[in-house]
Amino acid sequence: MNHPPASSQMIGTVLSDRYRLEAKLGSGGMSTVYLARDEVLDRPVAVKLMHQGMIDQPDQLERFNQEARAVAKLSNPNVVAVIDAGEDSGRPYIVFEYVQGETLKQRIGRVGALEATEALAYGVEIAQGLSVAHEREMVHRDVKPQNVLIDATGRAKLTDFGISRQLNDEGVTATGKVIGTTDYVAPEQAMGKDVDPRSDIYSLGIVLFEMLTGDVPFEAENQIGVAMQHVNQELPDVQELRPDISATSARVVDMATAKNPDDRYDTIDEMAEDLQAALEVEAIRAGGASGEATSVLDAVPPPNRQIQIKTTSPWPAVVMLVIALVIAAGTAYVISRGDTGGGGGAGAGQIEADGGAGTEIALTGSSDYDPEGDQSEHPEEAPLAIDEDTSGSAWTSETYLLPTFDPKSGVGLYVDAGEPVVATSMEVKTPVAGWTLEVYGANEPIPAAVEDWTSLALVPEVNETQEVELPSTGESYRYYLLWATNPVESENGYGVAITHVRLFG
Repeated sequence: MNHPPASSQMIGTVLSDRYRLEAKLGSGGMSTVYLARDEVLDRPVAVKLMHQGMIDQPDQLERFNQEARAVAKLSNPNVVAVIDAGEDSGRPYIVFEYVQGETLKQRIGRVGALEATEALAYGVEIAQGLSVAHEREMVHRDVKPQNVLIDATGRAKLTDFGISRQLNDEGVTATGKVIGTTDYVAPEQAMGKDVDPRSDIYSLGIVLFEMLTGDVPFEAENQIGVAMQHVNQELPDVQELRPDISATSARVVDMATAKNPDDRYDTIDEMAEDLQAALEVEAIRAGGASGEATSVLDAVPPPNRQIQIKTTSPWPAVVMLVIALVIAAGTAYVISRGDTGGGGGAGAGQIEADGGAGTEIALTGSSDYDPEGDQSEHPEEAPLAIDEDTSGSAWTSETYLLPTFDPKSGVGLYVDAGEPVVATSMEVKTPVAGWTLEVYGANEPIPAAVEDWTSLALVPEVNETQEVELPSTGESYRYYLLWATNPVESENGYGVAITHVRLFG
């Protein structure tokens, strides 16, 4: 698998004598997104720069340019705006507004199922963003919570139009190929048939289902299995999973996710009207509003929508969207923020960022570990997992096509304590939760295979800040391996990322 050029070499570069690249936000198979400074207008922006190795691939170049053309036609507060586009030294780039906040997927992962009013409010805003696209005969084709950014005021912004198409363009039909993310794919899209705005309506219905229940409706061993469930299986009853919501809200989900496009809403505006009506019902039931809910933000109590953002420097700590970032694929990215929601995103193993048990063990180095592949897994990024920046930089895996590292069992990163030490716990930070972590120990020489390391711990689903207790056997190891399996999904595939590792004794 080919590696993109080392993004760290681009930091400090000024594109077109205007956009100074300040920090990497995310990287995928086609491009890297940077936090940049617009030196003309003196403001932060997000710059998506195509990898040098991709510019000679016409299909990828067209997809990249398509995104700029698509979003440039849209002007709406619920769509991430394109500010500029250009080319520097033969490499095209797109400049987006820089959005401070989190993705909708991150919010669901952090707090679990959302309050009905909050879920419906986001639904209305996503629908409004889609409405301007549909008015211009544009189908997004990849509506999912990873492509919805929640800014600091709580407003939802739709992003990543990288695979959108005009309805009159050739290529809207991709026979035999599923385009989009299968957790949210419409049945006709999964079967490679023609798509139209009703395909986006279906995907938004699945997003609404996930917001209300905390999970997607279908699971399978691979993406094709999930896609076929969208084709053949009825969705679970949302009211059975969420008995407190009204029949009005449940009806919106049912209408939007009908298998036959003819049985869905005819237009996204019709769905938006029903979402608005359902929002009014839920707001009244919750005692938070009365009368017509003409303002989404007014109908939802501000504490439920506001994201408190901590800033400790002129450039707040960056949280990569992944994967790739991950990852990447989004078009505007987020910074770290305080937790204002409930505990749905925290597990028993989660600790405070400055916490940790015992005395911290100084780490002298970190290296990628890919014994079952090409022996290289972004080695240039490995030091980022133990640098002083605990959230703004990260080691990331390559991007894979399946929700496994097939044919490999996993990929990894190991840290070096400089000498054998007895570690009692480890703290791992990641910008995306949900992948499986196995921890191993070893001394010199570095084992050539994972099974030759000593197994120490297993975490089935990693939290964004994860404490891992290590066995108290008294055994000392110089090297501690973080072996990742069951990668998480990004626009371009599946992967993992680690922003920081700490070891305690």
